[in-house]
Amino acid sequence: MPLPRGQPNSRRTGRPSRQRRRLSAEAHVPFVGLTGGIGAGKSTALAALERLGAAVLSTDAVVGELYRSADLRDALVDRWGEAMAPDGVVDRTAVADRAFASVEERRWLEGLVWPRVADRIAQWREQLERRRPPPPAAVVEVPLLFEAGMESIFEATVAVIADEQLRARRAAARGHARVAERAAAQLSQDEKASRATYVVRNDADEVQLELALGDVIRSLRA
Repeated sequence: MPLPRGQPNSRRTGRPSRQRRRLSAEAHVPFVGLTGGIGAGKSTALAALERLGAAVLSTDAVVGELYRSADLRDALVDRWGEAMAPDGVVDRTAVADRAFASVEERRWLEGLVWPRVADRIAQWREQLERRRPPPPAAVVEVPLLFEAGMESIFEATVAVIADEQLRARRAAARGHARVAERAAAQLSQDEKASRATYVVRNDADEVQLELALGDVIRSLRA
């Protein structure tokens, strides 16, 4: 016998069963932004998270892909000249030299690149929704996460921090271009940490870093 119109079917509209709630929780993939200052060890942390089973995406890698695209290369050449892409290949050091020469030029580059990066993140996340079994977390490394105002798209954020002298040694060893200018364009390490949901220190070895990140994933899944 059908129910009278407007009367809820208690067998279907009551609280979800324990099994359904558990399956729903398992299917949900926490969407997390990973950030940190220059030399803090963001890439090392991202690799550790991948070993822990998380799906990971590096926006630095995304930017590298974008620089190989014709439309971005042509925009850089139109703005700053042929020296930006000798032989048709973008010279990222030359781009950094021009971008960090003034606030105006840096903001122009950010306006060119960041919307494309955001689109790539959205596409990646959409693809993850079809992944089975789902990963324990989806983590995107964004060096300028807070500076770009991107924290609102993530459910949680993680700031990787390290001793200042250690960070300087790491940056020097990796040959980062215009370290001082890049650092000046970023929030301080303390400010990043104060805004993040989780803070992970990277002063010791990778084993300790991975243990700390494992705690973060368990907290996200709790």
